[in-house]
Amino acid sequence: MAGSSSVESRGVATSQINFLCQRCSQPLQLDQSFSSLDSRTYDDLTAPLLSGSGSASPLSQETSNQGVFEVYKDSAISHKEVLAPNSSTQDSSQGFMMVGETATSKMDSFVHRIKVAAQLFDIMSGNTDIDHPLCEECTTLLLNQLDQQYRIVEEDCKLYRQALDHLNEEAVNDKEETELHQELEKLRLQESDLIKQLEALEEERKEIAEETNTYKSDLKQLELEEKSYWKNYTAQKQQLLNFQEEQRSVDNQLRYAQTQLDRLRKTNVFNATFHIWHNGHFGTINGFRLGRLPSVPVEWNEINAAWGQTVLLLHSLAHKMNFKFQRYRLVPLGNHSFIECLNEKSKQLPLYGTGGFRFFWDTKVDQAMVAFLDCLQQFEEEIERGDSSFRLPYKIANGKIEDPNTNKSYSIKIQFNSEEQWTKALKFMLTNLKWALAWVASQFTN
Repeated sequence: MAGSSSVESRGVATSQINFLCQRCSQPLQLDQSFSSLDSRTYDDLTAPLLSGSGSASPLSQETSNQGVFEVYKDSAISHKEVLAPNSSTQDSSQGFMMVGETATSKMDSFVHRIKVAAQLFDIMSGNTDIDHPLCEECTTLLLNQLDQQYRIVEEDCKLYRQALDHLNEEAVNDKEETELHQELEKLRLQESDLIKQLEALEEERKEIAEETNTYKSDLKQLELEEKSYWKNYTAQKQQLLNFQEEQRSVDNQLRYAQTQLDRLRKTNVFNATFHIWHNGHFGTINGFRLGRLPSVPVEWNEINAAWGQTVLLLHSLAHKMNFKFQRYRLVPLGNHSFIECLNEKSKQLPLYGTGGFRFFWDTKVDQAMVAFLDCLQQFEEEIERGDSSFRLPYKIANGKIEDPNTNKSYSIKIQFNSEEQWTKALKFMLTNLKWALAWVASQFTN
């Protein structure tokens, strides 16, 4: 409770005592309220602890080793000076000596104050598990710990109350427990009935097991017979599949042969031999372009080959129809084909050229192309006599072909004509020839 340090004054060895905090050991500055304690207050504080003990108040007793107390004017901190045990000035009575100029009355008052404070701290330390005195900071820390313990105790009390309420509810449910016992008795009766039924079912199960063994024996026999049956069935099925496979193969061969025969019957030799189409501004026959443009100067060998295919196509169509042209006879000779005039047999009109300027062009080539258009027109008239609904898409007249969309005619001649118009006239001529070929092909198929 106090700390001490040795001092010497007037030849007397003393010890100085201060009140210290019991937790942090820091010196304490006591409040003025610790200076007095009456007997009634003391009895109230100590009654629960000292009742029946018969001991008197410590304040009324004299202490044999009290020591000497001194108050310093410049501080409210109290100090106790105790005589050193080995001092030469100590007498046999162990009495007190005042140090300094402090009066005896003041010393008695200070001693009383010290005894009061010490007794209060002893009472507080005796009533609790905590030693006093304590400083303000330690007291605050201690109060926080006590608050935390208080909350924990409150939670425990809450849980105890809930458990108590639960036990009270169970006491209220005694009636339900009686009903449950009654229901349990009913369930036990049902259990006994079910056990009897189970025993009966067990007997039936044994009988069924015996029947099952009998049926298993029969089943094994049937499985052997079934295995033999499926073995024979598989062999027969294999033979059937082989025969069906052979039949399908023969049927496929027959269908293929029939398809080939039908295709050969429907195949038209003219469509297969002469393919008329277009390539940009050019009409083509079997891939040969007929005509030429300033930007696309087609070789004359290709043009001559195209004219040879054209003459051969019209000649073949006329022969198929048993038709003979008037005034002219077509002579297909590849890229040197020509047209023979019937009135002048010695006159031949070549359908091939070697190039040159248009103004110095061989007029026989232009005459040959005009004669070819005349033969194509004769062939159209022959078809119309047999089929009045037939019309070529481009009308032919006097060596020109008319476009029905613009009503503009294009000359088949090269001389005094532009290459564009000549190429377009040849394209229209091949289109008419394709229509004639399609009509003859339809008649040939029928």
